Amino acid sequence: MKKINYRSLLIILTLSSFFLKAQDIHFSQVCETPVFLSPANTGFFNGYTRAIANYRNQWMAMNNAYQTMAISVDGGLFKSKKHQAFMGVGLTIFRDQAGAAKLSQTNALVNISGLVKMGRYSAFSVGLAGGTMATNGNYNKLTYASQFNGNSLDPGLASGEIPYRQFTTVDVGAGLAYEFAKSKKDPDHDDMISFRISMGAFHLNKPVQEFGAGSFYKMPIKYVYAFTSVYDIVDTKFTITPTLVYQTQGNNNPLGSSKSYQEIFVGSYLKYRLKTGTKVTGEKTSDAIGFGLFYRRRDAIVPKFIVDLGDYSIGLAYDVNISAYTAASRSFGGFEVSLRYNNLASSLFAARKEFR
Repeated sequence: MKKINYRSLLIILTLSSFFLKAQDIHFSQVCETPVFLSPANTGFFNGYTRAIANYRNQWMAMNNAYQTMAISVDGGLFKSKKHQAFMGVGLTIFRDQAGAAKLSQTNALVNISGLVKMGRYSAFSVGLAGGTMATNGNYNKLTYASQFNGNSLDPGLASGEIPYRQFTTVDVGAGLAYEFAKSKKDPDHDDMISFRISMGAFHLNKPVQEFGAGSFYKMPIKYVYAFTSVYDIVDTKFTITPTLVYQTQGNNNPLGSSKSYQEIFVGSYLKYRLKTGTKVTGEKTSDAIGFGLFYRRRDAIVPKFIVDLGDYSIGLAYDVNISAYTAASRSFGGFEVSLRYNNLASSLFAARKEFR
C-alpha cells in the first residue's frame, strides 16, 4: 500500500484538531491588543479615542494555516479631571481563518467598563464584553482517510462523516485592571513610571460548538493574566516596557481530558525617544523607535519593532518557532503587523494620565 502524502496527512490532522478544540485569539504584540487581554482595559488609556488594527499570518510553511485579523475601537465617556470615575466603551471585531477548508471564527463584541480613581497615582477598572461568535468554513474542501482509494485521496468517494455545519453563539467576557502611574517632570520631558495588572475571563458562558447535530462540546473559559509596564530611564531618552502575560484555557469536554492549554509570554521593548515635546514649544506628543525581544515558553522567540509618531504607531513582530513543531513549520512562525491611532488627551507635562 502506498503512503499517503505527508502534507495531506498533516493538513488532515491539523484540521481535525481545529474541530475538536476550536480556535481562540492569539497575538504576539500583546501590548497592541489591550482589550483582548481584558475588557477592563476598555477606555483605560492616555487619550480620548483609540483604534487598533492587527493582522497575523502564522505557520506560512503550512499553507497559511492561520490568518488572524482584529480591529478594536474604544474611548472614555464623562472623562475629566473633575470626576472621580468615568465609563469606557468599545467595539472589538476578530476573525480567524485556517486550513484548506478556510475554517473561520468571527467575533463581534461590545465592551463596557467602569473606571475609578483610587488616589493621585492609581486607578481601578471593571469591564464586561458581550456579543456573538460565528463559526463556518468550506467543509467540502476536507478529505478523510476513508477516501483513500489505494493510491491517493479521492474527494469523490463518500467520507462517511457526519456533515459539519455553520453556527453562531453568544459570547461573554469580563475583567479587572489596576494601574499605578507616576511621572517626574523636567523642563524638557517627563519621566514616567507605570505598571498595570489585569485579568480577563473570556467565554464565560461556555458557548456550545455545534459543528454537528447533537454536538455538546463547550468552548472552555480562557483566563488571561497580564503585567505591563513603562519605565523611562531617568535623565536619558530610553524607555523599557517589561511585560508578562499568562494565559490558560481548560478542556471541559466531557469526552476529553482534564488537561488545559497554558502559555507564558515575557519580554520587553527598549525604546529611544527621537523627539520629545517641551513646555516651550507646546508639543503634546513624542516620537520614539523601539526594538523588543520576547519569549513564548516552549514555542517561540519573538523579535519586535515599533515606531511611535505622535498619535500614531506601527508595530511589527515575527515568531521564530523553536518548539518540536519545527519539523513541520521549518522554523517559520508568525508574522504580525499592528497599526494604532490614539487621540492623546493632554501634553506630556500637564499629565500623561488625563483623568488624574
